[in-house]
Amino acid sequence: MRRIAIAGGGLGGLTLARVLHVHGIHADVYERDAGPTARIQGGTLDLHPAGGQLALREAGLTDDAFGRPEADRPALRKLLLDALPPETVRWGRAVEDVTPLAHGHRLHLTDGGTADCDLLVGADGARSRVRPLVTPVEPAHTGVNAIELVIPHIDRAHPVLSGIVGRGSFMAIGPNRTLSAQRNGDGSARVHLTMRGEEDWFATSGIAFDDPATARNQLQDLYAGWAPEFLELVAAAEGPITRLPITALPVGLRWDPVPGVTLLGDAAHLMPPFAGAGANLAMLDGARLALALASAEDVRGFEEEMFARAAEEARDSAVNLAKFLSPRGAQGVLELMRSLGAVDVSSGA
Repeated sequence: MRRIAIAGGGLGGLTLARVLHVHGIHADVYERDAGPTARIQGGTLDLHPAGGQLALREAGLTDDAFGRPEADRPALRKLLLDALPPETVRWGRAVEDVTPLAHGHRLHLTDGGTADCDLLVGADGARSRVRPLVTPVEPAHTGVNAIELVIPHIDRAHPVLSGIVGRGSFMAIGPNRTLSAQRNGDGSARVHLTMRGEEDWFATSGIAFDDPATARNQLQDLYAGWAPEFLELVAAAEGPITRLPITALPVGLRWDPVPGVTLLGDAAHLMPPFAGAGANLAMLDGARLALALASAEDVRGFEEEMFARAAEEARDSAVNLAKFLSPRGAQGVLELMRSLGAVDVSSGA
């Protein structure tokens, strides 16, 4: 039996493991987190019919899934984890390095151990340790940076702000920057400030990121003139501030076939988070790869399909980034919505 190792226990890696399990194939998932609740996994996710929803159907989990396509990431990850044998995920054992063998690869893990496999799947995100096995290309900075803050217990502690965020998410758009907020399943809300800036902006901005209280005041100054209730979303945040330089792999990235290794999700086609496609693509990648393996198809067929699918989404993502982070502010987004038929032009909306 072929030994399959999956680097990364995010939505893509877990979907791959689950669909393989449905077809009677075991895979070992090597995950950096110490356990399933080691960190917050993000806010809500719009499951696309041809993306996450299709992947869940292949995983046999639609009966236990969500009554609407908007799903909470931690709940979705738990759904996948609960549907796998407990020994599938090797917690606290991330792939740190890989040595090619005559047949397969040897994984060098963060706990000092090793594991051999016949097929290695890199589902380990933007800073993939598996990607160098197939391509030397690394993500490049997009000229955009983001900052993440967290408001705990927003409904109870900040009911007015809770109303602004609504049941899902909220976004305000200005010249070269946005301010958004999104609910999490644990009752908190994540606030994101996204703005144009060089890759070294976090070091040169003068923002005291190591002093969150001071930094939150400084960040509000960057949005001077915005509605006070929007700035209250920044003021109400607690705890550390996460700095997120926005990087991306080249649109249309491909690689030559490499025996015994492939990639999926952000490891294969990292793109800016402006198309709503990242997690959906990762889950679909996982499902498609599992079906190919279950049918004894060549991995290259899966890769060719993934290349084409991801290139289209990456192009849309790049266009959307330019519209949302534009000197023209919301005008570019309005034009985008009109082009998609999401705004009635005749109404002047």
